[in-house]
Amino acid sequence: MSIPEPGRIALVGSGEYLPVMHDIEAWLLADRPARYVQLATAAAPEGDRVLEKWHRLGAEAAERLGVEQVVVDVRTRVDADDPAHAEAIRGAGLIYLSGGNPRHLARTLAGTRTWAAILDEWRNGASLAGCSAGAMALGGHVPDIRHPVKGDEGLGVLPDLRVIPHFDRYARFIPDSVMRPLISDGTVVVGIDEDTALIGAGPGVDGTWQFRSQGVGSAWTIESDRRHRVNAPLALRVAT
Repeated sequence: MSIPEPGRIALVGSGEYLPVMHDIEAWLLADRPARYVQLATAAAPEGDRVLEKWHRLGAEAAERLGVEQVVVDVRTRVDADDPAHAEAIRGAGLIYLSGGNPRHLARTLAGTRTWAAILDEWRNGASLAGCSAGAMALGGHVPDIRHPVKGDEGLGVLPDLRVIPHFDRYARFIPDSVMRPLISDGTVVVGIDEDTALIGAGPGVDGTWQFRSQGVGSAWTIESDRRHRVNAPLALRVAT
């Protein structure tokens, strides 16, 4: 019997559930079960109207892809520890954490039954994606863009990574030098433009994953006070 391998990963700068991300979401679901599990947990602090918007956009994306939409409506840690929500993750082809507040997302999911179920499905082949707040939370540290020396512990799928989504928008008014406090030994700081993803499909011979940029924009590594466009595969450690 073959040993299960972790599924694909996508870190998206913006655009979840929109037509511009259709090809990337189709790639994430290719050869996987036709179950698109969606968690808008990061948007919970914004209230019912915003959550309804995400669920509607998610339904439209699932319809375009020809797959089943599965909404896991986790808003609090109590929700995240509900066995029914954890069970709803089972059989996923793609698990997607959408945008909002990354600190709320990480604090809500970490150490819960729902997060354990997400990890279990991903380690058994389901794809895992995060957009904006979702991408930030999948790293080892969730940066606070307004106060770079502050931040929260992330969910740790990519333990060395710190993600800045919407990077093309932020970069218009935030100089690279302001991002310097995000950089420390053993970390990789990556900016991901809007409507763009950094995608990886599994480990190489050395155990690291090779991630590449796909979409209308670019991904960037931030080093000291400079940025570098990701033109070649970027090696990142993934905690499997």
